[in-house]
Amino acid sequence: MPHLVSTGVDGLDSILGGGITERSTVLVSGNPGTGKSIFGIQYLYTGVTEHGDRGVYVSFEENEEDIREAAESVGFEDFGDLVDDGEIVILDKREMLRIEDFTETIDRLLETVAEGEFDRLVLDSLSMFQLFFEDEHEKRTSLLKFSDILKESGLTSLLINEQGAVFPDTEIGLENFLTDGNIYLIQTPTESGVNRYVWVAKMRKQDIDTDIFPLEIGTGGLTVHDQAGGFAMMERSESPF
Repeated sequence: MPHLVSTGVDGLDSILGGGITERSTVLVSGNPGTGKSIFGIQYLYTGVTEHGDRGVYVSFEENEEDIREAAESVGFEDFGDLVDDGEIVILDKREMLRIEDFTETIDRLLETVAEGEFDRLVLDSLSMFQLFFEDEHEKRTSLLKFSDILKESGLTSLLINEQGAVFPDTEIGLENFLTDGNIYLIQTPTESGVNRYVWVAKMRKQDIDTDIFPLEIGTGGLTVHDQAGGFAMMERSESPF
């Protein structure tokens, strides 16, 4: 059995049979407001506080101050202290978007990883990261190279992907096939607000539950209710993966 890394999300680890496989790269997709960035923050925060795993947060969309504030907004009051102590390292958009070459971006990330023993990484977002590439062949080659580098560095990684469609199986991109696992965060509007759900569509080397489960965001971050809500968002006779 492979060694599993806890996601830090109550209920989600149960769906995954204990967590995600060590040294895997997992795509976390969803439209805006579904909780993708909070998931990434929670993954790194609980990694340090509950498992002693140091982490790296790479953001092409937010400044470090924004990430700290997002963590504090869900009750991770000491997140900033962990950053100050070097347990979590943030490479934010001011630094990463200053670099216009893919190789230089990878080199900067590798420099950070080489400076300390890290276990977890979050890339937010893959959508912005892919702007470095001019065509599908370059994108495929670079994403495979990037994934291999993360694994060789001993990192178990979440790659956050911005998605326009509400229904996941209407947007099957190249990145879905190049990662070890695919987790979708879904939200649907209601008269009183939104309902949120999580769907684990694929996880290599693992026996997973592929039902859709209710998701909440509150103090302490994301919580998954690991009893399926009897809700079918999409008709799918077979998995797209």
